[in-house]
Amino acid sequence: MSEAGGGRGCGSSVPQRAPWSLVAATAAFCLVSATSVWTAGAAPMSREERQKLGNQVLEMFDHAYGNYMEHAYPADELMPLTCRGRVRGQEPSRGDVDDALGKFSLTLIDSLDTLVVLNKTKEFEDAVRKVLRDVNLDNDVVVSVFETNIRVLGGLLGGHSLAIMLKEKGEHMQWYNDELLQMAKQLGYKLLPAFNTTSGLPYPRINLKFGIRKPEARTGTETDTCTACAGTLILEFAALSRFTGATIFEEYARKALDFLWEKRQRSSNLVGVTINIHTGDWVRKDSGVGAGIDSYYEYLLKAYVLLGDDSFLERFNTHYDAIMRYISQPPLLLDVHIHKPMLNARTWMDALLAFFPGLQVLKGDIRPAIETHEMLYQVIKKHNFLPEAFTTDFRVHWAQHPLRPEFAESTYFLYKATGDPYYLEVGKTLIENLNKYARVPCGFAAMKDVRTGSHEDRMDSFFLAEMFKYLYLLFADKEDIIFDIEDYIFTTEAHLLPLWLSTTNQSISKKNTTSEYTELDDSNFDWTCPNTQILFPNDPLYAQSIREPLKNVVDKSCPRGIIRVEESFRSGAKPPLRARDFMATNPEHLEILKKMGVSLIHLKDGRVQLVQHAIQAASSIDAEDGLRFMQEMIELSSQQQKEQQLPPRAVQIVSHPFFGRVVLTAGPAQFGLDLSKHKETRGFVASSKPYNGCSELTNPEAVMGKIALIQRGQCMFAEKARNIQNAGAIGGIVIDDNEGSSSDTAPLFQMAGDGKDTDDIKIPMLFLFSKEGSIILDAIREYEEVEVLLSDKAKDRDPEMESEEQPSSENDSQDQSAEEITPSSQEVGLVEQESPEESSLNSEPESSSPADTDNAASVSASEQNSNPMENHETTSLDGECSDLDNQLQEQSETEEDSNPNVSWGKKVQPIDSILADWNEDIEAFEMMEKDEL
Repeated sequence: MSEAGGGRGCGSSVPQRAPWSLVAATAAFCLVSATSVWTAGAAPMSREERQKLGNQVLEMFDHAYGNYMEHAYPADELMPLTCRGRVRGQEPSRGDVDDALGKFSLTLIDSLDTLVVLNKTKEFEDAVRKVLRDVNLDNDVVVSVFETNIRVLGGLLGGHSLAIMLKEKGEHMQWYNDELLQMAKQLGYKLLPAFNTTSGLPYPRINLKFGIRKPEARTGTETDTCTACAGTLILEFAALSRFTGATIFEEYARKALDFLWEKRQRSSNLVGVTINIHTGDWVRKDSGVGAGIDSYYEYLLKAYVLLGDDSFLERFNTHYDAIMRYISQPPLLLDVHIHKPMLNARTWMDALLAFFPGLQVLKGDIRPAIETHEMLYQVIKKHNFLPEAFTTDFRVHWAQHPLRPEFAESTYFLYKATGDPYYLEVGKTLIENLNKYARVPCGFAAMKDVRTGSHEDRMDSFFLAEMFKYLYLLFADKEDIIFDIEDYIFTTEAHLLPLWLSTTNQSISKKNTTSEYTELDDSNFDWTCPNTQILFPNDPLYAQSIREPLKNVVDKSCPRGIIRVEESFRSGAKPPLRARDFMATNPEHLEILKKMGVSLIHLKDGRVQLVQHAIQAASSIDAEDGLRFMQEMIELSSQQQKEQQLPPRAVQIVSHPFFGRVVLTAGPAQFGLDLSKHKETRGFVASSKPYNGCSELTNPEAVMGKIALIQRGQCMFAEKARNIQNAGAIGGIVIDDNEGSSSDTAPLFQMAGDGKDTDDIKIPMLFLFSKEGSIILDAIREYEEVEVLLSDKAKDRDPEMESEEQPSSENDSQDQSAEEITPSSQEVGLVEQESPEESSLNSEPESSSPADTDNAASVSASEQNSNPMENHETTSLDGECSDLDNQLQEQSETEEDSNPNVSWGKKVQPIDSILADWNEDIEAFEMMEKDEL
């Protein structure tokens, strides 16, 4: 333990304003000393089992890292399904995701300090030599400033930190002479031109070779950046300054943080998601703790930890108070509008917020950390992985899972804080799920859809940099790690920076810039290291008692709407009309709409158009209710259109050597066997002749009893299906004839029929893009006999399957109907801004003019007389929902009488104020509709 942190125990009293950042840095780790107190109430995991799980993590890392080095290096990332490297420009563009790739062997650099944590010192030494020999930072490529900072600069600094540690120990790296640090300094200077803005906020992208705003740079015209992108620089840049003595890096990062703080919304103390780097105006005014903001909060607290500057802690505590006041709705964390923080901006959460319980541990606020973590774990138990986004009633919103490590991070910190062996069992579940569902022959593949178990040809560098590091540390004893982990702080990419940097090169300004433009009441700020005896009551079952009520929250939850419940009940009044309850034939509903300033127009095509004029509402409160109703209707309309589409299907390769590890996303057919209603079809595959399947097959003996492979094109899908069915095939897979097409970059297709009766087609038919289809074709060339499973969702692998001979195929009977390929997701109507006071939502925007609409939504005739939510999964819980609503109504009425923070709902707002906020609300909701992680 370094000098500043070595003399104090966790329960020590530390004077305010004392230079104790090294003690504070290990707030999360300080809790370890008292963990043994809290294991009494739960069955502890034996040392042998923990060692076994730790060794399993090591083997998994070897599998991922070894395949990257064998099949991908020196490329940035491994493509685990096709066993090759992802080189930018040589693969179909994935948009912003590719901004992390700079042709600088990203995965190797990101994994450097993980090798040391996992006690692979020889591999670390070899890896450092490869980086110094092979990596070029002067490539003509445009990269994300944020991603390059946290992954590459952080990776180089983490590698340097542990290289000098090993050198000091005298066993390894004796040849090392700060070469990684020199590379980091070179990269730091390459990133500095991004800060050439009047605000000090960096451009989001930069060309490694040509910088910013040169013709050959192909970047520098951007106007917006995310808050996390601009606010997640201070740890790496300050460490670079402290290591090298070049103060410029820390100064630029501080200036960006200062500007973000100054531009916070003053009444709520929240920041938005996206900001204009030149003007400082908020472009996205929604605020949460997930994507776009997450690591900004993390770096404020950790900057105080590493640098000892009081202003960072003051800012963090101010933001944290706002988060817990407005965003935290235990166990949920829901985005709100920064200018109206009592109004939720979303009905869903994204996976990146899973880091927040870990940050709350570092803060010392354990109870909400336990609650949110448990809620996330229940979602994982339902879907095997945390979906990229999920709704407040815990259904999948975005189904991808790119093997994100944030939940493992929070699990590690909660275990260190509580010592509760429950979190070891959570970690064990994570390990089992990764091996069972994500492991493939060439590494670990991201999940394209957690519902089907299909894979994406992707293994991000953060998977090796973070996931294995946190999982290994979770199960490791202190003696299993060759250095003291408490001497370091984790960056957002889990890179390790030494805490002794806080006392190095302190000539950098440590002026409290916060006081220059605001005065904060810091009377409630914590200036001492959290003490477990205070954090926890004297009860070894404390954590369990918090988790217990959340055990069934996912499976037995009632849907939550976009409006906070306490807002829905004003002084015992009847709750506002909800979009899901609206019926166009109900006179009472029409009267409520009129009161809210919403009128109903019947269109010639049978649809109903809802139009709101805020000025015509009975009161400002009714106008607000009308706005919320229209927003709900927009979201509901979009959701219904999506739900009308067939979900994706799965093609799972179950024969040797795949054994179910490779799962391909497949498009469904609107005819033939419905795999969601019948047993899956399993069989060996065979190519049809002719390959297009547009005439009677010439090789019926080859496809009889098998699943036929057919190429797309030259005839209708139904015709192909009939031809292979007549030849005796038990199923069909149509492979796209557009070479290079991929489900990574193209919307999923569903195959329609030929306009005729297709009830005669009894076999299942699925569609694969060229890239996914080539995986099966390559497998046939290499292994000849390839068996696949066609299903609505990938099946669990039988543990004994891998030792068995090829199982027999299965055949089933089928049904259903439909003309050419149809996109499986239809275009959704968008909010179109027409004036500060007028906007509309239409399927056909030209059908209404700006002059006569303020806010409008179109509803199909079929929706007018029925409850649009009646088919949802939660209809069986009506009784429970009613009881919950009654309880919440009673609670909210009591709280409104006593809590000044919710009394705003009773105040009458001037109509001018409503109209002034109108444009901001519509813009915010429009961003919600278009939002992408």
